[in-house]
This record gives sequence, structure tokens and C-alpha cells, in this order.
Amino acid sequence: MPAHRNNSRSGPPRRPSGPPRPYSNASPGANSGGYRRPPAKEVDPEGEIEVDGTIVQVLAGTMFKVELSINRQIVLAHISGKMRKRFIRLVVGDRVKMEMSPYDTTKARITYRM
Repeated sequence: MPAHRNNSRSGPPRRPSGPPRPYSNASPGANSGGYRRPPAKEVDPEGEIEVDGTIVQVLAGTMFKVELSINRQIVLAHISGKMRKRFIRLVVGDRVKMEMSPYDTTKARITYRM
């Protein structure tokens, strides 16, 4: 076996040893060493729907059944992290402000007690 390596080696190019390099901000063709930036996450243009409602039933595990004020629909809602952190208590009859996902309108997050 020769002491030096032949540059005309067949097969895929070798990757550098050591820890993986971070993603670069350069474009893929700008000498980035073959590493590409991860694809951008899709941003929901609609965001969350903000609605008002009244608590109808208190369930276990900080879950509530809430009746929406706009169409009298009953949704399952849980308390947001900040309300849980501040120990905000909710009882039947309280009016609340909630955020709902446009993809699942049967569930909501309670963000404010009015």
C-alpha cells in the first residue's frame, strides 16, 4: 500500500471529521461546504381565533366545558400556562376569553377571566 493517498478515489466524497458544523446563513451555492439551511417553518397566516364564552362545567385536570357567546357551541377548554402559574381560579358562570385554532374548533385555551 502506498504511503500517500490517491486523489482519484471513487465513491462519495468524504465528510470532514469532528463535530457537525452549524447551518450557515449563506445560500447553498456560496461555498457552504455542502451544508444547507433547514427549510423555513410554515407560518399560519390566520393565527388563532379569539372568542368569548361562559364556563358551563368544571372538569378534572383544569379542563372546562365552555359555551361560546357567538353561537352557543360547547367547546373543551384548558387554562393557559400564565393563568395556571398565577393560580387564577375559575368557577361555573365566569366569563372568559379564549384562543382557538382554526383547524380544530372543538378545543380552546382560556387566556383571560373577565
